[in-house]
Amino acid sequence: MKYFPYLYKSLGTVWLILTLYSCGLTNRYQAPVTDTYGLYRGDDPYQEDTTTIAHIPWRAYFSDPLLRLLIDEGIYNNYDMGIAYTRIQQAEANLSIARGAWFPNVALSAGVTHSRTSNGERGRDVLGYHTNQYSLGVAATWEADIWGKIAATSRAQYAQLLSSYAYRNLVQTSLIANIATSYYTLLALDEQLKITLETIVLLKKSSETMEALKDAGMLTGAAVEQSNALLYSTEVTVPDLLTQIQQTENSLCQLIGRNPGPIIRGNLHNQVVQPQLAHGIPMQMLARRPDVSQAELAFRSSFKSVQAARAAFYPSITLNSGTVAGLASTTLSHFFKPENIIVNILGGAVQPLFAQRQLTGNLKLARAQQEEALLTFESTVLSAGVEVSNILYSYQSSLSKNSIREQQIESLLTAVYYTQELLKAGEANYTEVLTAEQNLLSALLSRVSDKLEQLQYSVTLYRALGGGVE
Repeated sequence: MKYFPYLYKSLGTVWLILTLYSCGLTNRYQAPVTDTYGLYRGDDPYQEDTTTIAHIPWRAYFSDPLLRLLIDEGIYNNYDMGIAYTRIQQAEANLSIARGAWFPNVALSAGVTHSRTSNGERGRDVLGYHTNQYSLGVAATWEADIWGKIAATSRAQYAQLLSSYAYRNLVQTSLIANIATSYYTLLALDEQLKITLETIVLLKKSSETMEALKDAGMLTGAAVEQSNALLYSTEVTVPDLLTQIQQTENSLCQLIGRNPGPIIRGNLHNQVVQPQLAHGIPMQMLARRPDVSQAELAFRSSFKSVQAARAAFYPSITLNSGTVAGLASTTLSHFFKPENIIVNILGGAVQPLFAQRQLTGNLKLARAQQEEALLTFESTVLSAGVEVSNILYSYQSSLSKNSIREQQIESLLTAVYYTQELLKAGEANYTEVLTAEQNLLSALLSRVSDKLEQLQYSVTLYRALGGGVE
């Protein structure tokens, strides 16, 4: 008994050494450091204005109540969102499996062992002696996570779970942006159809005027036919616009998980284009964008996988009982007597010897995957910065066209009126009237396209900054 304290001290020392060494195998995770200096082109790299539209909930960012209803329906019914939720469930199940390795495996064990041996001289009673062993009990196995292999695997699966949530957020932000973009496109097509139909009415009146002037001997038949040709070329665009409207409605129905059909909607004039969209600083975008979060979590998972692969080189400390507690007897008649109770506890350490090539390959693979994940993360950050920079510049550039477009339309309205009056007075050529009318229609349609472009930029910037996740 006097040697037991020394034994306990020795075992305690060994355990302390193993614990300290295992800490070296499970280094704390640190997120990759990314330089965001100058990530937004044209911005002051030292600006500290953290106001950003990404912090605005999507229900507040989109003011059109009909659009909000469509987004709500899409989040609830969209199939990609449903798939994203199933991925979360899969990740939760994998995490549960990984965490289960912390606990012992316990199972009911029952068996019969029949043995035959030789019991006599050579050539006699070969395999003549036999015995039976009956057992019933509870078996358990458990591995001590000395090197952090189980912990690293569990943390890698936890990172995968977080990644599945980031994927869900990525699907949601993309879905919101796609629904809003399709909705605005539908409103723009409605407005273009309205302008085209109104222009057709005016062109018909112009053709009637040309016909009257021809009857008065002031114009030739060529002028009338040219006017009719412009009318027909405008009318022929109507079926195409109607087709685009129906196709956009169907696409929007698909996004919200609804069968193809009409979409209840507002009008383009009620949609407000903001003169300035706050975008904050790059670090906010990195913290909110789901694809950046996904890339960082993939790196975290690969980091833990490297730790697990490294820990696989060291011994596995296991408790393997066979049968922890139960009954064992050579006969069934006295099987349940107290003297047949058995208790087994067997501990062991297994050190890999002939699997080094495989373990080395696994470690190299894990390190390469970690390097790939790091490069993917850095590439994702750079792509995000380029996307935001392009949207910011394009949005401001598109806004700068508004005043010029209004001046163009005002001038063309005046030109159409003047040329029509001069034509009636015989002081203008009919081609001048047709050209002015055609240019006016083109400018009116372009104004609609300009507003659609700006609305779409406001949506894409909101998504690019990580807006839409609540």
